Amino acid sequence: MQLYRFLSADDTSAFCHKVTEALNKGWELYGTPTYAYDEANGVMRCGQAVIKDAPGVYTPDVKLGEQ
Repeated sequence: MQLYRFLSADDTSAFCHKVTEALNKGWELYGTPTYAYDEANGVMRCGQAVIKDAPGVYTPDVKLGEQ
């Protein structure tokens, strides 16, 4: 099955660590990152989609962060 996740966080090193952790667990970058101003919270936010091939059959119960 192919899995898809969208990672997002405030524009801090924590976001970079989140993406780096996913890459080290076998996820691959998908598309270009996004960067936008969150006016409600007054911060910049980052986002990056990642994909991964994994064994098994997809169901909505799959915990993507544990893959």
